[in-house]
Amino acid sequence: MNLIEIFGYIPAIVFPTATIIQLVHLIKSKTSEGVSPITWAAFALGNVSLYIYTEKYSQMQSIIGLLVTSALQLVIIALVFKYRKKVKSVEVNSSNNQEYV
Repeated sequence: MNLIEIFGYIPAIVFPTATIIQLVHLIKSKTSEGVSPITWAAFALGNVSLYIYTEKYSQMQSIIGLLVTSALQLVIIALVFKYRKKVKSVEVNSSNNQEYV
């Protein structure tokens, strides 16, 4: 393994780790406040595009660093919409249950 291959593992570790940190926070807090689905969609699109551009389809660094990270980012987007939907339904229910004086 040469130095270039070793440096290829850095994003393969950093990108999924950073995404997992956000994912864990979402799951624990059960709120998507402050999380932009558009930003995470851009990250996912960028990672898939870079995977295609680099043409290193069978290298583990590319698969983990780009494709696995993209899949995790799509999960983040799904959770953002799930938690926002819950907040809206709670707001609607609470406004319907308020008593008027």
